[in-house]
Amino acid sequence: MRDRSYRLVIVESPAKAKTIQKYLPKDCKVVASKGHVIDLPKSKLGIDIENDFEPDYKTIRGQGERLKKLKADAKKADEVILATDNDREGEAISWHLANYLGLDLNDKNRMEFLEITPSAIKNAIKNKRTIDMNIVDAQQARRVLDRLVGYKISPVLWSKVLRGLSAGRVQSVAMRLIVDKENEIRNFVSEEYWLIEGIFNKKDTKEAFLSKLALIKGKKAEVKTKEDADKIVRDLKENKYIVKEVKRGTKKKNSPPPFETSSMQQDANNKLNFSISKTMMLAQQLYEGVEVEGIGQIGLITYLRTDSTRLSEEAVKAGSAFIIDKYGKEFLGYTGPKGKANSKIQDAHEAIRPSDVNLTPDKLKTSLNQDQLKLYTLIYNRFLASLMTPAVYDTLRVDIENGDYIFRSTGSRVKFKGYLEVYDFISKKDKDGENENIPLLTEGEEVDLKKLSPIQKFTQPPARYNEASLVKVLKEEGIGRPSTYSQIINTIKNRGYVEVNQRRFSPTMIGEAVDKLLRENFEDIVDVDFTAQMESTLDNIEEGSKKWKDVIAEFYKGLEKELDKVKDIERIKLPEEETDEVCENCGKPMVIKYGRFGKFMACSGYPDCKTTKPIVKEIDAECPKCGGQVVERKSKKGSVFYGCKNYPNCDFASSQKPTKKICPKCGELLYESKGKTKKLFCKNKECKYKEEQ
Repeated sequence: MRDRSYRLVIVESPAKAKTIQKYLPKDCKVVASKGHVIDLPKSKLGIDIENDFEPDYKTIRGQGERLKKLKADAKKADEVILATDNDREGEAISWHLANYLGLDLNDKNRMEFLEITPSAIKNAIKNKRTIDMNIVDAQQARRVLDRLVGYKISPVLWSKVLRGLSAGRVQSVAMRLIVDKENEIRNFVSEEYWLIEGIFNKKDTKEAFLSKLALIKGKKAEVKTKEDADKIVRDLKENKYIVKEVKRGTKKKNSPPPFETSSMQQDANNKLNFSISKTMMLAQQLYEGVEVEGIGQIGLITYLRTDSTRLSEEAVKAGSAFIIDKYGKEFLGYTGPKGKANSKIQDAHEAIRPSDVNLTPDKLKTSLNQDQLKLYTLIYNRFLASLMTPAVYDTLRVDIENGDYIFRSTGSRVKFKGYLEVYDFISKKDKDGENENIPLLTEGEEVDLKKLSPIQKFTQPPARYNEASLVKVLKEEGIGRPSTYSQIINTIKNRGYVEVNQRRFSPTMIGEAVDKLLRENFEDIVDVDFTAQMESTLDNIEEGSKKWKDVIAEFYKGLEKELDKVKDIERIKLPEEETDEVCENCGKPMVIKYGRFGKFMACSGYPDCKTTKPIVKEIDAECPKCGGQVVERKSKKGSVFYGCKNYPNCDFASSQKPTKKICPKCGELLYESKGKTKKLFCKNKECKYKEEQ
């Protein structure tokens, strides 16, 4: 006897299944595939190069039982509806499922939605479409391109650099950017320059203000040496300081657009100190749905993978009404269609915004964990800010003349907050040079010099990339897509190609060796323009203007030529670093070598002596369990943690850095928090002591 008829809806994640189940008709049964179920095999290339690059798709190990269960559910169903994510990967997953389940690709069985709300889900099931094979082909092209690069070039790295290394098409370009930045820093020559600052008083008052030398004989002041600075100081003693010009005005600072994926990643990294992968994980949770007190399971934001800053008319209307009600009509900015997509293929997507503007962060405090709430608040406030008026500043500029020299003070004060009411973040650049303490001055009046300070400075090298700035340059150069940035960064970290110090990337010796080999022998693979053009070509496939196998064939012609040339190149020898330690077995000096898992110490007497030992960084703290030395270690995934040197006899481990300080409240050890602002805190849940360093 057959079970009661139903429609089977297949999504990717169990959380998403739980959320949309409540919005679908009662005859719908929602199940999760848990991501990809079919892919290229791991153990071999899986692409038939001789047969027009035909992929050899296999069931992913461990997913066989899940597929059988899906097939059994599909056989009992009156209809199968595919509701995977609305991007290339999601479309490819739907296609694989459709083929496995024997669905007709001409049927309208694909359901798409960009937010998990009752209206969006009901509208999606009413307006199903066929699987878009152009989107599937764009994903197949990306997958095959990456597989060809990885499986064809990685063996070259094994034989010419170090066993266990691997190459990646987009990751290799990211590494090139990091190495180029490092070379900029190495080649940077610092130059001396001098600033001359004066503290002035309005005559007969104590109203002091700062002014900086800005012009010399009408040109920008450039003081290169101490001799030049000393001459200027002498010259300034000859004349009085007279206010030459007082210029008042106003300036506007426009509201930012709502988030697309990369701007959300950058903002969360800069303001919340979230890694790109953490941001995407939290955004996925907010999109798929969380249990909200008084409402139930609901999706809180629109789809998290988008290049678009466009907002729907409904979102603009709801957001505008909220702003008028809470802040007043004077805070409401432009209410027409907001923003536009950055590429044709993502134009169907909206910006990342709250699904319901009435679900304020304050209402969700008891329903979200701390990190979810922080990211939701950032997304929510950015959405509101995008619909609000510009911030308006009163500005003031005072020029003080002394002979050939002009000192300048500038200042600004907020006249009308506008969008800053909800999105108040002032950058260091905005703060530099601002002076809010300029007294009321008039042109022609004399001011008194209180103090003159020549200050020696040196130009600084460019900063290394952190996660936010690397994402920014990848976006600007058209490398990868927002959904791939997290994977790119994690890959180069996990492969040991970069080190992260103070949240900034520097290439390791292995990373530079790999980059050198690829740069000299696989020029296109690490060429920024070529890789950006390939992204555009993938877009062309998605639009239907190019065939994916033609693109692969053209790419492989060049790759094949480069593979033939590289066979005869010499092996790159990684240099060994000398240490002060001696081998405990033979007494010879120990040296630092590189292996597939990073640096390690080995006896210089190899191969006669094969003694090795791990490199550990000692921390100025004692183990709270046994009193032993605490050392910095790395997990298999490359993340830093702190453990006892006496391991395995002592199992102490902590992701936060322990210190020598003791909690003044409970007497336990204090730990150092992660992030820009280092804080000491007690891990004792009953104590919760915190202090800033």
